[in-house]
Amino acid sequence: MKKTPKASPARPGRVAEMRAEYDFSGGERGKYAKMFGKGTVMVVLDPDIAEAFPTGVDVNRALRAILDAVPARAPRRRAIKKTP
Repeated sequence: MKKTPKASPARPGRVAEMRAEYDFSGGERGKYAKMFGKGTVMVVLDPDIAEAFPTGVDVNRALRAILDAVPARAPRRRAIKKTP
């Protein structure tokens, strides 16, 4: 069986079906893009973890403590193939 392509409002020939209450006329494209630029990692925490670590500072402090407690590993060496 072949998969059928999903309907998309961006596809040519299709009419976008949006509700009237959605009004993006006052929106600004890319407004928050700078916050999630290069070097940013976004992680979604489970609710119980987010309760224990409510801010990014708290999360980073806990992760740094774990890194300090665990000894650093040497990088793996790749096996060298010997040709006959």
